[in-house]
Amino acid sequence: MLLTGKGSWRRGRAAWRRWRKGRPFWGGLAAVVAGAEICAIPLAPLKVMLQQGIAGIPSVLMGLVMILMGLSAWFAPHYRGLAGILTVLVATAALVMSNLGGFLFGTIVGIIGGGMIFAWQPRPLPEPGPEPQADAGTDTGSGPRPEPGAGPGAGPSDSEPSAPHRPQPQS
Repeated sequence: MLLTGKGSWRRGRAAWRRWRKGRPFWGGLAAVVAGAEICAIPLAPLKVMLQQGIAGIPSVLMGLVMILMGLSAWFAPHYRGLAGILTVLVATAALVMSNLGGFLFGTIVGIIGGGMIFAWQPRPLPEPGPEPQADAGTDTGSGPRPEPGAGPGAGPSDSEPSAPHRPQPQS
């Protein structure tokens, strides 16, 4: 079904925002982009790949691991600690093993993305407040109202007793 009305477009956009804010989206995106960049450089034409030999395999594997860690940050955000640490480690290893880490771009973006994944914390759910109890004959507003002129630090005045005095029983 196509999104035909304005309301359905807004609902779709609101659902996308909720999904995006419920996970380390930007860190995962940075990890996926860095992994794709590291992975794409060794995937040159076949003639160049044959000359490169076995040296291109770690680059492809490290790029795939970074892409996998970015996707796991999106779809399994409870593994964000592991995904963030592995992304930073693989991006750092790619600096040595993979064409300077994708000509430094892949390493830098991967380290930033891994740090963003690791540092992301889920928002705490709002605590449900007490439900208002509506009685038929009472005011359901704000409860007892203070006397005019009585501020937050004002104590009982001398003219009004704070509680009625009851005599103590003698035994």
